[in-house]
Amino acid sequence: MTAPDRKHDFEKLVGAYADDLYRFGAWLTHDREVASDLVQETMLRAWRSLDSLKDVRAVKSWLFTTLRRENARRFERKRLPLVDIDDYNPGDDASLGPDGEMEHSDMRKAVARLPLKYREPLVMQAMLGHSIAEIAEQLELSESATMTRVFRARQKLKVQFESSGQTVRPEMQTVAAAA
Repeated sequence: MTAPDRKHDFEKLVGAYADDLYRFGAWLTHDREVASDLVQETMLRAWRSLDSLKDVRAVKSWLFTTLRRENARRFERKRLPLVDIDDYNPGDDASLGPDGEMEHSDMRKAVARLPLKYREPLVMQAMLGHSIAEIAEQLELSESATMTRVFRARQKLKVQFESSGQTVRPEMQTVAAAA
């Protein structure tokens, strides 16, 4: 592959997946700066390994798996300080209005309280739009195990909201809906 072709292919990768990788990183880490660093590390690995990628259809799974592994590596290197979930704001909630903003914030907090094994597949499906097959491949699980984890995550969210006496508006049920 020539240098201009390689650069063009890499720019297409960045354009296609950087935003989704950042959102996923933000959900994993609850820290925008760390998420940005994870995306940079992921893209650096992608650049170094671009020539060895055999199946271009697998690039999405490969990038998300790389980001997950980069996140795990940061805990191997050192333990980072925790950030209070109340300080975390990955997106602009102003368009939701006061009630929707509070509910969206409550939903983010509820999702953040889920164990990682349930949170990851739920965020990948509900927030990033990945299929069960894509999630299963990225998390190295069977499709049935992935569906079970997504179902259990939704059930746990439902229980959290019901136990606090809250209801979830229809537009927010994408994440909390019981399957």
